[in-house]
Amino acid sequence: MAFSQGRCLLKQRLAQRRMTQSELSRRTGYSRQLISHYANNRAYMSPGAMRTISYVLRCDMEDLYDWVWSDQ
Repeated sequence: MAFSQGRCLLKQRLAQRRMTQSELSRRTGYSRQLISHYANNRAYMSPGAMRTISYVLRCDMEDLYDWVWSDQ
């Protein structure tokens, strides 16, 4: 039994903070392309990236993804 990352919720968190992907890029030091990959579910965030982004967005790391419970 374990949780796994589902759909990324970065776009929703950015909208809540009225922040653009470009602004998040500037504030975190991550490239705009990488932020776009996260937001569009083309790449998973590392734990370090999740911590950095959640700090900037003032949310919990868990708020950045839908989390899926698996019984397998």
